[in-house]
Amino acid sequence: MHLYGPEYPISGKDNGATATRQIELAREQEYVTSLYERLDLLRDRTQRQLDGVLAQGGGGTHQNRSERDSFAGMYAERLARLWAVENGLCFGRLDNADHTSLYIGRIGLADDDQRRLLIDWRAPVAQPFYRATPASPMGVTRRRHLQTKGRKVIGVDDDLLDLDTLSDEDVATLNGEAALLASLGAHRTGRMRDIVATIQAEQDRIIRSDLSGVLVVQGGPGTGKTVVALHRAAYLLYTHREKLARRGVLILGPNLTFLRYIEQVLPSLGETDVLLSTVAELYPGIAATAAERPETAAVKGDERMVQVLARAVRERQRVPRRPIEIKLDRYTLSLDGRTLEAARNRAARSRRPHNEARAVFVRHLLNALARQAAKLLGKGVIDDDELADLREELRTEQPVKAALNRLWPYTTPQQLLLGLFTSRERLEYAAAELSPAERALLLREPPRKGEGWWSPADVALLDEAAELLGEIDPGVLRAGAWMAEEEQAAARAAAREEDSMQLAYAKEVLELTGLSEIMDAEKFAARHLGDEFYLTTAERAAGDRTWAFGHIIVDEAQELSPMDWRMVMRRCPTRSMTIVGDLAQTASAAGARSWERVLDPYVGGRWRVENLSVNYRTPTELMAVAAAVLPLVGPGLTAPASVRETGERPWAASPLESLPEVVKAEIVEGGRLAVLVPESLRAELGEAVTRAVDGAVAGPGTATLDAPAAVLSVAEAKGLEFDTVIVVEPDRILDESPRGASDLYVALTRATRRLGVVHGAPLPAPLAGLERRGDG
Repeated sequence: MHLYGPEYPISGKDNGATATRQIELAREQEYVTSLYERLDLLRDRTQRQLDGVLAQGGGGTHQNRSERDSFAGMYAERLARLWAVENGLCFGRLDNADHTSLYIGRIGLADDDQRRLLIDWRAPVAQPFYRATPASPMGVTRRRHLQTKGRKVIGVDDDLLDLDTLSDEDVATLNGEAALLASLGAHRTGRMRDIVATIQAEQDRIIRSDLSGVLVVQGGPGTGKTVVALHRAAYLLYTHREKLARRGVLILGPNLTFLRYIEQVLPSLGETDVLLSTVAELYPGIAATAAERPETAAVKGDERMVQVLARAVRERQRVPRRPIEIKLDRYTLSLDGRTLEAARNRAARSRRPHNEARAVFVRHLLNALARQAAKLLGKGVIDDDELADLREELRTEQPVKAALNRLWPYTTPQQLLLGLFTSRERLEYAAAELSPAERALLLREPPRKGEGWWSPADVALLDEAAELLGEIDPGVLRAGAWMAEEEQAAARAAAREEDSMQLAYAKEVLELTGLSEIMDAEKFAARHLGDEFYLTTAERAAGDRTWAFGHIIVDEAQELSPMDWRMVMRRCPTRSMTIVGDLAQTASAAGARSWERVLDPYVGGRWRVENLSVNYRTPTELMAVAAAVLPLVGPGLTAPASVRETGERPWAASPLESLPEVVKAEIVEGGRLAVLVPESLRAELGEAVTRAVDGAVAGPGTATLDAPAAVLSVAEAKGLEFDTVIVVEPDRILDESPRGASDLYVALTRATRRLGVVHGAPLPAPLAGLERRGDG
């Protein structure tokens, strides 16, 4: 039968011979067992190597410690990969027209003579497993899917690609149907599973697309955008490991629950060092958990905030019109408007960020004050050495320090935004581009002790402010403003010299040990400076705001605001990115309306689009309901075609008070159910359902993924899927959200089996025809 249309293979028919099937299962079991024996041998060997290195202890010379640490890190990483691929190690076999066979799995395995026992699914030779079709068999006669549970082979399914080349013996051993529909019909487990055994042709083409440039993967609900993106990350790390290992791969998701949902996919594919993050976590040290109105988040996400923040920084550099008097013990100095203006102009011409330009501003004023002091002391014309001495003497005077700090203060991004958002006067000065109503949305009370003050929309603003302000010299933070700039410069130079010596030493060690091809000298040296312990690439990147990633994958990318995109683009100067989303599902008022508007400011027209057109998640019956809502989202939108039917008809029930009993009736053992509610009813309905239904939970978090029933807002369910979904008060979902039609479309496409609607208010017109069930 045709599974997904003419481009996909027709599955071979089971010949009905039970004995033959058992023989085939036994043959495959024997081979899979031998692969696990090889895997166990490699684990034991690697563990012994790691134990041997660790047993050497921490003594010896710096070079000895460096070599041991390097080998320990390498063996530990290898061991983690070998353990990560335990489940589903081998999942397929290719029988070729030249009568050779290749087994396909999560990693590559070879025997001691380097004969290939198992082919990594990412290797070029494995491509036919995903792309071969009867129309283009790519030299493959049969593709066999192996179904395993633990280390046991429990089933085989064959796809026939070139029947004419099969021998009679081959024909006699054909088994089953393709594996995908069984995978789609399985209960949701609370965690996303990899699809490495069931990748389809259009998905494989996207996964193996070139590393360079920006790739946009556009696809409707259930088309596999997320799993394609994750498998693309694994493929890129396999194919370009040398290029990406140093800088790493960042995967951005819409919320923390989503990250918990996908966190097992890459480890199961043998990749354990990828940074998973939300946009709200991209500023180290900030917990952006505060809730705020969607309208406020939309203003903060607007690109006009770039000018608002730039003017807020300039406000910290304003000079008074009246002269400033600085009273010292022996005399009084003054700074007039012209001198102050000249100092500010000189700092501006340096084109340095605010905190770094302060040195230019301060030096100009100290020179002016030193000359003025010399004149008052009757010294007349002084040479450069005397000027420097007098300047340093003035620098340490408390009244001088206080005046300079008032005129051009060191400022952190947090201080800048706190000062801006808690002051009506500063907002009026800095936010001239915004309307009075928009400025009112930004105005806030100062933070209270123990209260989360930063919201997710603030993170991109903090990042923008950090770019405008620049770094505050660590020496200033440690020693105070009295430390001479020359001393700071000398300290920085000494630190750079020490780093250079350590890097040169690391390169020498790696060359001597033969590890220069597999380990970065910069990373190697960093592990030993100050006796710091080893940090993975992902760990180092998570703590460094300025980290530049080798590749970034953005999921639910349509939700990012223009300010979010500025922050994300800074983290990938090479613009090597995979952007995954669906414009029809944009819920944020600051989100994307077109990919052109998002990307052209950064890469011009140098980006490409791949479309996913097949819906693997949502059955035809459910997708028909969601498709009826699409005209409310926008004209001309079409829903992806579903590959399967379940016979389960979507239904509607009322009144709203019946919800707990409806949830009880719909829970299926081993399955997962979501109740998707308007934000305004989340607390009330969450309490009602959790009180009445054993094991039910309300709100996002890890518990949501494991519970039999969960009450969530639509935003919290983004990117997730459930066996059964009950949508509550769809009319209110439409009214409450800035893009309510998109939210309703998302809610209606989260289910893999059954869909229901519970309501008290009248249903929106697109849902009015739902089958009625048990109305009270």
